Amino acid sequence: MDDSDDMFGDLPGGERKAADSGAAELEAAGQNAMFAAPSPAPAEQSPPEAPAAPAIEAAAPPVHAAPVTEAVQPYRVLARKYRPQTFSELIGQEPMVRTLANAIARERLAHAFLMTGVRGVGKTSTARLIAKALNCVGPDGQGGPTIDPCGQCEPCRAIAEGRHIDVIEMDAASHTGVDDVREIVEAVRYAAVSARYKIYIIDEVHMLSRNAFNALLKTLEEPPAHVKFLFATTEVDKLPVTVLSRTQRFDLRRIPTALLEQHFASICRQEGVEAEAEAIALIASAAEGSVRDGLSILDQAIAHADLESGGDEGDAGGGQARVTAARVRDMLGLADKGAQRRLFGALLEGNPQAMLEAVDRQYALGVEPLALLRAAMDLTHRVALAQTGRGEADAPMQEEREAIGQWARDMSPGQVHRLWQLLLKGYDEVRGAPDPLAALQMALLRALHAADLPDPGALAQTMREMAASGAASGVAAGAETPGHGAETAPDWKSLVERIDQSGAMHLASRLRLQVCVIELAPGRLLYRQEDGFDDDLRPELRAALMAVTDRRWTVEIAEGEGTPALAAQEQAAKDAEAAEIRGHDLVKAAFAAFPGAEILTEDHDQPRPGDGRHWNKQP
Repeated sequence: MDDSDDMFGDLPGGERKAADSGAAELEAAGQNAMFAAPSPAPAEQSPPEAPAAPAIEAAAPPVHAAPVTEAVQPYRVLARKYRPQTFSELIGQEPMVRTLANAIARERLAHAFLMTGVRGVGKTSTARLIAKALNCVGPDGQGGPTIDPCGQCEPCRAIAEGRHIDVIEMDAASHTGVDDVREIVEAVRYAAVSARYKIYIIDEVHMLSRNAFNALLKTLEEPPAHVKFLFATTEVDKLPVTVLSRTQRFDLRRIPTALLEQHFASICRQEGVEAEAEAIALIASAAEGSVRDGLSILDQAIAHADLESGGDEGDAGGGQARVTAARVRDMLGLADKGAQRRLFGALLEGNPQAMLEAVDRQYALGVEPLALLRAAMDLTHRVALAQTGRGEADAPMQEEREAIGQWARDMSPGQVHRLWQLLLKGYDEVRGAPDPLAALQMALLRALHAADLPDPGALAQTMREMAASGAASGVAAGAETPGHGAETAPDWKSLVERIDQSGAMHLASRLRLQVCVIELAPGRLLYRQEDGFDDDLRPELRAALMAVTDRRWTVEIAEGEGTPALAAQEQAAKDAEAAEIRGHDLVKAAFAAFPGAEILTEDHDQPRPGDGRHWNKQP
């Protein structure tokens, strides 16, 4: 008797057939459970009329458990899931892609490439794409190097999966020594196993030691024809010049915020996630030009939105995730845009109570003091840009654009720059203060009260005008102050000095030499010119006086004596001073003792022509 007779005994024919059929089903179920084979077709299943079938079927549930054996793919973060697989998916680096495309088309491929840039802009992804482009053979296996790798051939798939034997990727942060580089130097002598090129991708190459760089130099300068080196680093200044001179360098740029917004919105659509435009803008701004940083924030925001829709709102099925600007601000610790504008407006209006209340509300919501101050600095910066005439203020919302435009019109450029300096000083204080909230309040109060202080330049100019017009002495003597009585007559010498300081130095020089003032009153000047001058100074003089006094002037040439020109007055003053010195008793005695002596001024250091004497001026 065989094994089946021992197992089932002496059964009737029909029952024996049913028993054999049930045993076959059990064996098939075990095969399916172990090797994940497909379930048997329904036509091959035994008929259910055998009496022993129910007992056998009761012991065969694994047949229905076959679907659970399907491999469950683990979740991949968005930064890995949406890593560029072709150069067309690499955003923001068009100049580099165009250079590589031309080099491949013209067969002018360098033997070493260096990708540098800030974090998350695609340095390692670009290195892998170059490896695919150089080793792609096309779907038919007959293709050559191309800027558009097919992604279907075996080299493309193997490189994308990180299992290609001829594409060696090394992390220089953990392989820094000369022994690691020696392995590369010894391995480059051998040809590629299955690819067109043997490619070495060294990430964070600046971490290699000095001896490791020296060991690599000769191979890097003259590598075999089948070897390509691809370096990636965030700190290119740490690389030796000898390495830089042996590589073709590509500086990967920060991704513009607008391009990041488009990219993140596209990913949200592919993920089936609804996101507000303002939320996407906040994430793109927080990314600071890095795609990876932005995708990490977006990943966190989507998870935050899922928890909200499934928990707080009580959505029965979890519902579709919705990323809102409010949740992103809470997650990033940012202040609400409206709250930022209200705080900034209270600062500009000089309302300390409203400003401190706005700070307290935001602090109670979890916004960090440093984030509040940075938001005020960002608004100040955008106001300054709006004043330069670059068009409409840069802001995602119309309300914010209108507010920035109004502040740009209400404030002078000097006020904006002074506010920026005060906030920048406060930022350093808040960052290092033991109590950041108190430091923030004091910094904002200082900026608020500084608005009442006069501008240093305007204050100095006012003091000069008061000194020149005699207003200062008049106030000290109890005279009527300017602005509370008759308007003080301007001083001609002061006006000429202001014209000189405004940049019209040639005109100021001619005014000192030629103009003899006959009548000078606010907004009115009558003068005559010194003999020998016939220049018509009136058009230039009107424009210069209007520029320095902000008022229109009537300037006319008249007949009369008038006061001497300023140059003549200065010369007369010097002559009077020299005469007074010569009349002094000590000077007279000196001339009596030394008949040939002369009086020299302080700036006289050259002998007069023809006197034959050599003067030596001692200090």
